[in-house]
Amino acid sequence: MISSPALDPTRLAKLREALLAASFTADGCLDLLGPTGYAALARSEAVPALRATRGGSPLETLVRLFLLQQPVPYKAAAAALPVEDCLADGWLRPDGDLVRATVDVRPYANEVAGMPSSDAWVVSDLGCAVGGAGGIGSGETAHGVARKDLVLGVGGASTTLANITVRRPVRTALDLGSGSGVQALHAARHAQRVTATDLNPRALRFSELTLALSGFDNTEALTGSLFEPIGERKFDLIVSNPPFVISPAGRFTYRDGGMAGDDLCRSLVRSAAAHLEPGGYCQLLANWQHVKGEDWHERLAGWVAGTSLDAWIVQREVQDVAQYAELWLRDGGDHRGPGGDYQARYGEWLDAFEAGRVEGIGMGWITLRAGGAERPAVRVEEWPHPVEQPLGPHIEEWFGRQDFLRSHDDAGLLAARYVLADEVVQEQVGAPGAEDPEHVILRHNRGMRRATKVDTVGAGFVGVCDGTLSAGEIVDAIAHLLGEDRVVLRDRVPESLRLLTEQGFIHPVG
Repeated sequence: MISSPALDPTRLAKLREALLAASFTADGCLDLLGPTGYAALARSEAVPALRATRGGSPLETLVRLFLLQQPVPYKAAAAALPVEDCLADGWLRPDGDLVRATVDVRPYANEVAGMPSSDAWVVSDLGCAVGGAGGIGSGETAHGVARKDLVLGVGGASTTLANITVRRPVRTALDLGSGSGVQALHAARHAQRVTATDLNPRALRFSELTLALSGFDNTEALTGSLFEPIGERKFDLIVSNPPFVISPAGRFTYRDGGMAGDDLCRSLVRSAAAHLEPGGYCQLLANWQHVKGEDWHERLAGWVAGTSLDAWIVQREVQDVAQYAELWLRDGGDHRGPGGDYQARYGEWLDAFEAGRVEGIGMGWITLRAGGAERPAVRVEEWPHPVEQPLGPHIEEWFGRQDFLRSHDDAGLLAARYVLADEVVQEQVGAPGAEDPEHVILRHNRGMRRATKVDTVGAGFVGVCDGTLSAGEIVDAIAHLLGEDRVVLRDRVPESLRLLTEQGFIHPVG
């Protein structure tokens, strides 16, 4: 097996200086390639970038070398990099009068909510930076690496997890199943200490390279499966983009969990409570089975039952079993191999789903919090609609609102004061020319971008909801204007207050 580059802090610092000097950064590559070429590269389409990098500048050389996997003249590489160090440490290999990259080094804008972006680089296997292992064809090895040990770079899943993660200053963070280190890279900016774990020792080395090349030294790397490497330690933040694929065989370490069905994700959820500090968050991406005869909401809620954790589980997509099998067979490059092999593997997936009475696969994210409440808040919902990213701040606010709702009975809700959330608009729906609308819709343009139908009382309430009066005082005024019994209205309104608060249309103040 081809080993990963050496982890030499002094030489890594020199390499980082060279990358910065050449503007081999996310912004620098965007300026060079332009929006069209940059977007095409993210789709693993190289032609626009090849056309834009024919000038031979250090930046063009680095783009060709590391992103396009093209050989470049030794002299050009020497003008952009400490080339002898890179050859000695295994970042490059000679090819006659040319040199080639041994790994993908991809500029990454390391953004964290509330903090300015910083330049970083993610190190992964050649051909695996975007689009999974399917980009490197079929076969049991790729570029001299066993396919089961491949280390992927930044993909859609890792970007999603980074965007939904709650970002606040914490003492400790754990990136469970770190891979190339994308989540650890983000966490290192707002955690005093970051622990990265992975079952694949090779992936863990790539995590170390990503973090060290990006200038972070507040991290440690531990080899092992799930929570095994950390013993009984607890963390303020746990993030995981785990091997969640529900497959009939554990062919790829980076994606296949090696457990039956969705047991790996279930196990991770069930074990999280023992490793969270009070108030700590665990956030992960997951796939789960839709089993014939079972309500998937109840099934997922059962994962959390008895853990004492607050939970918000969001299903973003559902695929039928054939779609799901095709997705991951293509990810593994099986569609590029012999047709008989592809059909046989396809059949194995369908056989496994049939045996488990699986009708579909749900995909989404799970956020858990050690809230310490006697009655944890658990919400399981489907939300396939567009959301605002980064969503992390809104997720943290959702859990804060759960604390408020849990601690206030109906009388307490009416005694509280509220303000209308930013960017909430009201829509009236009805027949053209009608004197009164049939429906009044509140639409939130932030966070989950929810919409909800309200009655006349609800519309009137949010219209004057500025934190000056208590909810009860506003309801009494509305009752007077509408000629309704204030006691009857006070009995009815708390249910709406809970809904509007829980969904973020209004926020309690004071």
